[in-house]
Amino acid sequence: MSKFITQIEESFISLLMAAMVLVTFSQVVARYVFNSGALWALELTTYLFAWLVIFGISYGVKTHIHIGVDAFVKLFKTPIQRIFGLLAVTASVIYAGIMFYGGWIYVGKLKRIGIETHDMPIQKWLFLSILVIGMGLAIFRLLQAFWAILTAKDDFSILGDESKDAIEQFMDEDKNEEQK
Repeated sequence: MSKFITQIEESFISLLMAAMVLVTFSQVVARYVFNSGALWALELTTYLFAWLVIFGISYGVKTHIHIGVDAFVKLFKTPIQRIFGLLAVTASVIYAGIMFYGGWIYVGKLKRIGIETHDMPIQKWLFLSILVIGMGLAIFRLLQAFWAILTAKDDFSILGDESKDAIEQFMDEDKNEEQK
């Protein structure tokens, strides 16, 4: 189930990026070549970017690419680091839960009222439903991370380790140069 969701996430993120590029590029061509353009393009690109960012939260949790400061935590032994990791994930789940709940209420009100976007004849709640979808996926990924830390299947952190990645990259480049 997790692989399926990961494939959907990656495909959807790619689709959002491609749509943003196409809309923006078409507007640049329309503006500078044909001296024209669509009024709704900026609004659509803004919503696509919001979807990309909020949808990317869960993907970032899964792939450990969120930036964080963990120098203090690394001063402790692994069991204590694991406790800090569990606390960080718990706080993140609480935050995502609050955002999910608030998004649910907000999107529900927008749907009942029937407000359309400024420049497009589309219900605004459709675009803002990413608050509920994205936070739901973030909670799912955070609970997976919590379980992985709790069962020691993963290290203590849900963050990326840039220094470790840089050292590994340097070592790989050094090996490649020695083999030549």
